Amino acid sequence: MTDIPPSWQPQPTSRMCFVCGRENPVGLHLHFYSDEAAGQIIAPLTIPETYQGYPGIVHGGILASVLDEVTGRAINIGQSEETFWVTAKLELRYRLPTPTGTPLTAVGWVVSRRERSARVAGELRLPDGTVTAEAQAVVVCPSSATLNQWGQEREYWRVERET
Repeated sequence: MTDIPPSWQPQPTSRMCFVCGRENPVGLHLHFYSDEAAGQIIAPLTIPETYQGYPGIVHGGILASVLDEVTGRAINIGQSEETFWVTAKLELRYRLPTPTGTPLTAVGWVVSRRERSARVAGELRLPDGTVTAEAQAVVVCPSSATLNQWGQEREYWRVERET
């Protein structure tokens, strides 16, 4: 595991989310951190070959899932309370093959924000900083009915320290 700088604050994870869910048996189990000084959400990760498309290359759908999560979480940077927004539009650009079994860093940030929507962006980077995939997304505030449906999962949304 990458050494986490003290300025990075851990973000909550959920119970069954494919990307961050602690109890999802087939999930990626990623940990996300907020770097408020940089205005970024960061997730160090290594994607195992289980999630490959072609041999040695991460499946594009897995990369889309990681970028969707890191960009969507960016909306919470600097906010006093966690908000749950959803992706309305996600555009990806696969710049280079992303290798399995290699340390990567997912980074997300807010491009612009309105009251009920925001433009966010993100990248997947190799250890030398080379970008292998990038995303632009629009996230929106879901309806109160949708948020109420998610209420039962609130108790599972928490920061858990890595072991």
